[in-house]
Amino acid sequence: MSLGIAPIDTTGMSANAASVFDLSVASADPTPTGVMLWTHIAPHAVTSGEDLYLQVARDAQFQSLVLQARIPSTEIQPDHDHTVKVDLDGQLPSSAAGSVFFYRFIYKRVLSRVGRCKTTPGSATGIKRLKLGLLTCQDYTNGYYGALAHLARDTSIDFVLHLGDFIYETAGDPRFQSLPFADRTMVLPSGGLVSLGLEDYRFIYRTIRSDKNLQAAMEQHTFICIPDDHETANDCYWDYARDTLGAPDHPFTKDAQYGNDPRLLKQLKLDSQRAWSEYVPARVQFNARAAHPHDALTIYRRFAFGSFLDLFMIENRSYRSPHACGEGDVLQRYVPLGCTNLNNPEQSMLGTRQRDWLISGLTSSKATWKLMGNQTFFGRLALTFMGQQLAPLNVDAWDGFNAERRQLTDAIREAKVSNFLIATGDLHTYISSDIKADYGNSSPFAFSNYLGTEFMTPAVTSSNLGEMLAAKMDANQRDLLLKGLATPAVKINNPHIRFFNSTSQGYSTLEMTGSYTEWVAYSVDKSSPDPQVSRKCIARQRKYMSLPWLTSQSTDGF
Repeated sequence: MSLGIAPIDTTGMSANAASVFDLSVASADPTPTGVMLWTHIAPHAVTSGEDLYLQVARDAQFQSLVLQARIPSTEIQPDHDHTVKVDLDGQLPSSAAGSVFFYRFIYKRVLSRVGRCKTTPGSATGIKRLKLGLLTCQDYTNGYYGALAHLARDTSIDFVLHLGDFIYETAGDPRFQSLPFADRTMVLPSGGLVSLGLEDYRFIYRTIRSDKNLQAAMEQHTFICIPDDHETANDCYWDYARDTLGAPDHPFTKDAQYGNDPRLLKQLKLDSQRAWSEYVPARVQFNARAAHPHDALTIYRRFAFGSFLDLFMIENRSYRSPHACGEGDVLQRYVPLGCTNLNNPEQSMLGTRQRDWLISGLTSSKATWKLMGNQTFFGRLALTFMGQQLAPLNVDAWDGFNAERRQLTDAIREAKVSNFLIATGDLHTYISSDIKADYGNSSPFAFSNYLGTEFMTPAVTSSNLGEMLAAKMDANQRDLLLKGLATPAVKINNPHIRFFNSTSQGYSTLEMTGSYTEWVAYSVDKSSPDPQVSRKCIARQRKYMSLPWLTSQSTDGF
């Protein structure tokens, strides 16, 4: 990237952005002096030897230019599927840390759409407010992105956290997708229902990113993203015994023609990592020469927002152990009855290196708020009796990794970490929950038992929890499950859960201030293609610094 070139005269340039920049633009991973910028050049528009240009300004009309750069044509390559990432860290003025900037790309005298991005506040900035949008689980085939249209229009949001399942690796798998919308179907290059490699993953990302509401959200906000399982394969993990990807539902594992070949599975993980690094902007670098996924890409990372917030984005699929109670569906991966392996200290969600990094960061942080961006539910979700757990309801989440969860909570408790928050995705459910050291202790006056607060944002479009699990069960099991997932039953069995709704889709926001954090949950009808579809506020909850537990707030006017 070459900086400091003479200002480009854009008079008369084409504004037909989609003819060249077919998937628009995006920004991600802010620092006080930069962001990651992203775009994609339509392959038919690529001309050998033609350089790409970038402009960044203080205003959307580009009258106050801050930076102009030339990006060599060698950066527009089929090897990256014609995606381009530009790291501006250190290139924007430190005196403007925490400010909004506007950017656009220029290629062959065609202007991209204008993107809006924001840098993080500097360490000396005394901010007292920060608002985040929370997203997860946006199955393209399962609905429309009206929730993202609402998020795009909300200029009160500072940054957006995407907590995983940016794509689904499936294109009509009946476990997840009923395909009710003819214009949202996909036919993978491989011809199957599940991605079999790089070209399938790339096709899915291109399809997802063609959505105008997703484009608008990523044009208007700077994202911070982590993947979950569906960027690779459902309920995936690392099979340490065979040193390969564990993918219990994938054809490479189940279909006899593929023979459960560890080489195919390892390559599948590498392919999914490569496609994610190409199409989801993040300050990470995929090493195409690496033969092992653990060497190819490191995703977990930390962000500082002045001295106000430390954000730890973790990654809990690449290093996690196999499921504690087996790889079968309902009675092993989700509701294992009689399983005795749930407290096995060898079970790890994070892997040793990431766990040590996380504990060290959380316990040494001096920020006002500490936030963990997390894929699967951290708290307990179980059937109980007299406060004691009878059976967990989902051991694909942290309930299947009790010993490691205890390591984290013990470290937080011993270090007296204050104002600890978790933002979670994955379960297609709205949840707000107190984090406790001992969930069997229901006394509201055991103040030291309260360690923090967890907020789960719902799916944007993916099937809700009842639909998702019911597809795997017979009629009697389905009836029992739906009764167990009714809000009163969940809260009786899990009194630390303050709000629970698994019947709607949408998004949520998380606003931190100098005295409280407020979570606001919105329901948006995924069946409407209208970007002006209405939204409804279904929950608003606060965690005051001065109180150990959550308090409900009125939703009027939200």
